[in-house]
Amino acid sequence: QFDQSDYTDADLLMLPGGMPGASNLYAHEGLRQAVLAQNKAGRLVAAICAAPAVVLGQLGILRGKRATCYPGFEGQLDGAEYTGELCTVDGNIITGEGPAAAFPFAYQLLSMLVDEQTSRQIAVGMRFAHLMEK
Repeated sequence: QFDQSDYTDADLLMLPGGMPGASNLYAHEGLRQAVLAQNKAGRLVAAICAAPAVVLGQLGILRGKRATCYPGFEGQLDGAEYTGELCTVDGNIITGEGPAAAFPFAYQLLSMLVDEQTSRQIAVGMRFAHLMEK
């Protein structure tokens, strides 16, 4: 259950995808308000799989942005340019394509929350970085 506490100090709000999970997230008024406030403040908002379309798209915060999502949901991105990339960053909005994009998505978020060098070091140590270089 989503706690309706004050999230104004959150560096990042990240929404997982999947269905009906993404629809359940959108159905929660407290979550919708927290995401809208986070975006309005210019803080990081991330979503992966169906959540970019089902939540962020329906909230209208993707209009004029570049975004990705699980194929088949791109029609719900509401004014966003669909990239089809594993991970797309446009300003404070980070979107991921689907389950296979979880690692690139996570390392992108880490680079934004900490720094690129730390993210790269962890990706190398976890034996992920070389997979993206082929």
